[in-house]
Amino acid sequence: MAERESVDSLPDGYVPHIGATRQYMRDIILGVNDGLVSTFLLVSGVVGGGLDATDVLLTGIAGAIAGAISMSIGEYIATKSQEEVFEAELSLEREHLKHHRQHEKDQLKDMLSSIGLEGDDLDKVVDIVDADDNAMLNMHAALEFGIVDTERRNPIAAAVFSGLLFISGAMPSVLPFIFVEDTGLGLLAAGLLTGVGLVIVGAVKTLHTGKNPFLSAAENFAFGMAGGLLAYVVGRIFDASVVA
Repeated sequence: MAERESVDSLPDGYVPHIGATRQYMRDIILGVNDGLVSTFLLVSGVVGGGLDATDVLLTGIAGAIAGAISMSIGEYIATKSQEEVFEAELSLEREHLKHHRQHEKDQLKDMLSSIGLEGDDLDKVVDIVDADDNAMLNMHAALEFGIVDTERRNPIAAAVFSGLLFISGAMPSVLPFIFVEDTGLGLLAAGLLTGVGLVIVGAVKTLHTGKNPFLSAAENFAFGMAGGLLAYVVGRIFDASVVA
């Protein structure tokens, strides 16, 4: 695989792509954001339910650990399963290329035609690709299955990213209850810290998406805070109707 272009070699005004972390952006954003939102909702609910600061802290820590482990395992299994599907498809494609070459060549011609190649140019490209087994396999992998080596995800990396980032996102909702006994004050601090985290995540992701950072930050903040309020209300209802 060709080495990536260095920043110094790029022409003036050329905006480089995200690069090697692009395929993990989902894990990065989801891990942090899920940690921020789910832990804040959990803490809000149990504060609304009348638990004291120590119980809220234990609940928050348990939720953070459980969420991180669950997310890590889920990402590992999902990513590994996806990679196994990819490998099975590529293995089958090798067999197709070996025993049904003309059919695969016709398929390639159809796929290239669908993206705009026509006439003699289409025939030339198909013949050039067909002359090399690796090129033929890679072209089918990309066009037929959407498999590109630089976009494939390592299951272990995906699991580590998701778990550690979930824990980091959970911290704003957990830390206040280490230092305060008043659960109302702790929840206020958790809400402020979580809100800041949601705004940062919402804005930072637009560095790569090109969207409006203010709208993205506001959207992320609004959803998180609305969820926290709902969880608190449910906790209060539970405390008033069930516990009482």
